[in-house]
Amino acid sequence: MMKTIQRNILLNPGPATTTDSVKYAQVVPDICPRERAFADLMKRLRSDLLKVVHAPEDQYTSVLFCGSGTINIDVCVNSLLPAGKKILVVNNGAYNSRAVEVCEMYHLPHINLRFSVYEQPKLEVIERTLQENDDIAVVYCCHHETGTGVLNPIREIGALAHRYGAIFVSDTTSSLGMIPLDVVRDHVDFCMASAQKGLMAMTGLSFIIGRTDLIKASKNYPTRSYYCNLYMQYDYFERTGEMHFTPPVQTIYATIQALKEYFEEGETAKFARHRAVYEAIHQGLDALGFETVIDRSIESGLVVSVKYPDHENWDFEKVHDYCFERGFTIYPGKISTTNTFRLCALGKIYPQDIEAFFKVLKEALDYYQIKL
Repeated sequence: MMKTIQRNILLNPGPATTTDSVKYAQVVPDICPRERAFADLMKRLRSDLLKVVHAPEDQYTSVLFCGSGTINIDVCVNSLLPAGKKILVVNNGAYNSRAVEVCEMYHLPHINLRFSVYEQPKLEVIERTLQENDDIAVVYCCHHETGTGVLNPIREIGALAHRYGAIFVSDTTSSLGMIPLDVVRDHVDFCMASAQKGLMAMTGLSFIIGRTDLIKASKNYPTRSYYCNLYMQYDYFERTGEMHFTPPVQTIYATIQALKEYFEEGETAKFARHRAVYEAIHQGLDALGFETVIDRSIESGLVVSVKYPDHENWDFEKVHDYCFERGFTIYPGKISTTNTFRLCALGKIYPQDIEAFFKVLKEALDYYQIKL
């Protein structure tokens, strides 16, 4: 009989609140990850991941990596650029900036096309940049800028990339499994996520879903990393069924269980639940008098960036600790020009959890005599 584990409500942008059944899925007999039985588990997992983004198995594959979501950015940026070409990073926030930093670290030719963190990228500027630079081979843009909550128009950006002969890579770490995504319809050649976000599993496993033909083509591109080479990892899976290096065994078991629960809940119902949590967050903020920084028309429905109150008693750490001690986690913002914190609708949480949180948050404001 499973023991009930204390349930914390994580309002940070991942890892997310998980079910006890996902937690306990990690408690399994010890197994060597080189056993055929474990390879069979990973093969089924790779296939099931394609279904989350409606990727046809005859065109797309998934490749697993051991690491946090940032390993996916590293892998795609360093592995998918042909010699003599450049990457266009459509940049309106912290996670697109991370892709730029990877380009800089590998000394890759790139264009850092910057836009305001408060707005979606302007499609006409992206198109003009593609017209003026016929050596762009890869267009990169984060789907959901988690630092602010802005949802980027990746379908339109992907269509532009394809119109000008480039491939399109989208960081979907904090949207996959929570916001509808169809890689063919949305013109996405490569997307990515980590297990602890939308799938509501555990940290340590990340994956890239991408076009098989483009992965095979990348075999002939300059190699820039050993551990983080996409073709090498793909090829090893295809030849042996195994991850090239030691996989996160327990996390894989948890992810298999989380995917089972994902399909049981159903895509439409899961997306609706996240949206209901997001609406409850806004209702609670409005009731207390907090201000948000992103226009709701471009918010993802998963992250809300909240302005710090303009009051002398406001102290984020004190309010955080008050809430944390009572089972709720809030998270700092990632906007360099504005002091914010974030409330997120990820994980296995419900509107009633948000209502309970705002009672605690109000208690914290009263306790520290913070007036809004």
